[in-house]
Amino acid sequence: MAEITTDINRAKALLDAQEIIGLPTETVYGLAGNGLKAEVVSKIFEVKNRPHFDPLILHSHSLEAIKEYVKDIPETAKTLASAFWPGPLTILLERNSKIPDLTCSGLDRVAFRIPKHPKALSLLKILDYPLAAPSANPFGYISPTNSTHVQQQLGDKIQFILEGEISEVGIESTIVGFENGEIIIYRLGGLEIDAIEKLIGRVKILPHSSSKPDAPGMLKSHYAPRKKIILGDIEKLMEQNSKLKIGILSFSKSYKDAEISLVLSKSGDMHEAAKNLFSYLRTLDESKVDLILTEKVPNEGLGKAINDRLQRATIKD
Repeated sequence: MAEITTDINRAKALLDAQEIIGLPTETVYGLAGNGLKAEVVSKIFEVKNRPHFDPLILHSHSLEAIKEYVKDIPETAKTLASAFWPGPLTILLERNSKIPDLTCSGLDRVAFRIPKHPKALSLLKILDYPLAAPSANPFGYISPTNSTHVQQQLGDKIQFILEGEISEVGIESTIVGFENGEIIIYRLGGLEIDAIEKLIGRVKILPHSSSKPDAPGMLKSHYAPRKKIILGDIEKLMEQNSKLKIGILSFSKSYKDAEISLVLSKSGDMHEAAKNLFSYLRTLDESKVDLILTEKVPNEGLGKAINDRLQRATIKD
């Protein structure tokens, strides 16, 4: 099993030795390694069983540090970085030759983020390279939001997990890029679209891909429990599946007739719902229910990203 401590120097020593570790961030826990070393990046893909066509996000501590690895930072990107970094925003930028092809799955652009989590930031500031850090879970499964989740899923494949308590945001970052003068959202996430549009104007949201995604986190089927999950009208679905042991993940209403009923936010708070989403999905998946039923939340603010994750959890490629 992996060692779990708050020792940043231990984390640095392992990373410098080209090992990979569990890394806390405010979105979800990452599986982190030196993003400039193709052999380290290859380990990340191997441990996650992630397809090599799905690019990784690099994490750094400052815009100045990121400039070393990209050809240019557009003014709009600087505006977004100034407003939302550190935070749950990833920006696609044209990479230079210092970034291995494998990190970006051969694409011309690299995804960069500055995480807000104090442990992650403190570690990044003492490293002289950015960290590639996709979510620390087997590919396609529910993302981890605490060190225990990482230990349960990957503890036999990595040496160390940096303890950072629960991830405050609870869902992955929003990914933004720029094409032909348009501002593109490649993945809905922990930064609300409304906040971005108030700052820089209208954006375009791209659909998901089943292969060869243009950015990390764009695949149609993702974030899924191993048990079957159905998205829809919970009461109708309960009637249709009355002979089964039902687990329910609802937005704000509890269901007494279910085997397990978990409520994302009794007060209807989207930030609380996002924080609880993956943890509650995991609890249901580890229970003895036969089927998980869930519903869309109001499609506003972080609700758009929550609905995105729920929708993709129900799709099986």
